[in-house]
Amino acid sequence: MRVLITGGTGFIGRRLVEALLARGDSVGVLSRRPESARLDARVELYSELSQIKGTVDGVVNLAGAPIVDRRWSDKRKQLLLESRVRLTAQLVAWMAGMEQPPQVLVSGSAIGYYGSQGDRELDEEAETKGGFAHELCAQWEAEAHKAEACGVRVCCIRTGLVLGPGGGALAKMLPAFKLGLGGPMGTGRQWISWVHRDDEVAAILHLLDHRTLNGAFNLTAPHPATNDEFSRTLAAVLHRPAFFRVPAVMLELMMGEASELLLKGQRVVPKKLLESGFRFKYTDLTAAFTQVLKGDA
Repeated sequence: MRVLITGGTGFIGRRLVEALLARGDSVGVLSRRPESARLDARVELYSELSQIKGTVDGVVNLAGAPIVDRRWSDKRKQLLLESRVRLTAQLVAWMAGMEQPPQVLVSGSAIGYYGSQGDRELDEEAETKGGFAHELCAQWEAEAHKAEACGVRVCCIRTGLVLGPGGGALAKMLPAFKLGLGGPMGTGRQWISWVHRDDEVAAILHLLDHRTLNGAFNLTAPHPATNDEFSRTLAAVLHRPAFFRVPAVMLELMMGEASELLLKGQRVVPKKLLESGFRFKYTDLTAAFTQVLKGDA
């Protein structure tokens, strides 16, 4: 299979590139700065879609500016939208112009699609609640689904908090937890729907390969955790206390509207993925943290 990836130099994308190459696939990466990509020499690097020649079997669209690294000003919201929706529209237009479009598009989304709904368990058919995170994901997915008009099978992956070594949200948490200064945020009762990066990548491969699968898929481990449980488990694996609590008001002052992703969360379950026959390697937080931090299976 020849696969094109956007966001191939990111935290998930790099691991996906490795996994595709390991199983013998041909991989291309679309990057704004291909000269600094630092990927395997076997990867074809492109700065523009027009540079891609020949047939592409599948596309994985992971590109997008980080969503929780700063306040959501109007300018930032526009960047978040454009970095996802505009690129996806460009991909769809490129596919529509091909003599033989790709068979499948696996396109990014996030569990923010559902909005914050407290303790309610959310599968792919759950009703949504408004807000910027929902609008962002809804527009992103709607743009991806336009590829269906040219015969492309579309899967939108609603990803939760991704755990893996060397990056992601966990890398930002670790310094405080290693010093014994970590702990829950706000009440600690909000849900964190997490997934190990290896399972995220395996699920993307699963969706690429299974031609009967389409639509939205929650990419989260089967057992979400409360923020309290998440913090206590991480501290236990590090053999550190977790006494400190980050006050909600502090996060609200620092992050503004974006703080809702940290203080409210979603309790999301991967119903469709499990029904499709996919099996998670990491369903337990302790095992996931242990692998990430110590390299154990």
